[in-house]
Amino acid sequence: MALGEDLQDKYERLRTAIRVHERVIVAFSGGVDSSLVAYVAGETLGSAALAVTSGSASLKRSDLALATRLAERWGMAHEVIVTDELSKPDYRANPVDRCFHCKTSLYDALEAIARNRGYRKVMNGTNCDDLGDHRPGLVAAEDHQVASPLVEAGFSKADVRALAAHLGLENAGKPQAACLSSRFPYGSHITEERLAQVERAENVLAELGFTQYRVRHHEDVARIELTLEEMPRALTLAAEIDRRIRACGYRFVALDLKGFESGSLNQGIIRLKQIGT
Repeated sequence: MALGEDLQDKYERLRTAIRVHERVIVAFSGGVDSSLVAYVAGETLGSAALAVTSGSASLKRSDLALATRLAERWGMAHEVIVTDELSKPDYRANPVDRCFHCKTSLYDALEAIARNRGYRKVMNGTNCDDLGDHRPGLVAAEDHQVASPLVEAGFSKADVRALAAHLGLENAGKPQAACLSSRFPYGSHITEERLAQVERAENVLAELGFTQYRVRHHEDVARIELTLEEMPRALTLAAEIDRRIRACGYRFVALDLKGFESGSLNQGIIRLKQIGT
């Protein structure tokens, strides 16, 4: 299917925003946004584009495997590194600017690779829809002068998915997948063991065939967010879900009746920010 005029124009602007830097590193998580940037960078610059994935514990192992498989399929240079955010007290304490500390670790590492190997710019997958949420990671990107070519080219999330589907990216329809640390209320400390616990619990939901979900970690309580459409099925599987998620180390398993909401733990922060403006 041919692209519409508006999306074709954005596609060309995206290629231009990447091409101008000549040699680039793309922070590549396996999500559709960074996948689109990485794919177009490889398409536009060939061997002068490098995709780098942080394989730290906050990234799901399934997403790490996906990123590796995609890069291999595209024939794109790809490296996996392990960043040091879990060694930082300011990250483990899970303050409201946790993402700033995580992204600072990532961009420090990518900046060092760029400096040592002659890459001219580090890029991320931020799109225009990301700019209205609570995202301290954007401050870290600005501090490190990281480029956001999707923003430069005017891409919304819907645009990203549409172009990714047109280009044949297998994860074009991949549900939103923030890092595992986002499952913890601010102030609830982060450890590798607790991240693994959440991942095991979410793997239960994946194995049972649910498509869009979160397991929010409230100490002894696993609060499950599902789409409203999938809730009836969850109720029919309630006993199995309860048993298997308790086996991950939780005493109680709860289903949030409001349903899935990306960034739901940011709501109070965003309200306070809006009141203060």
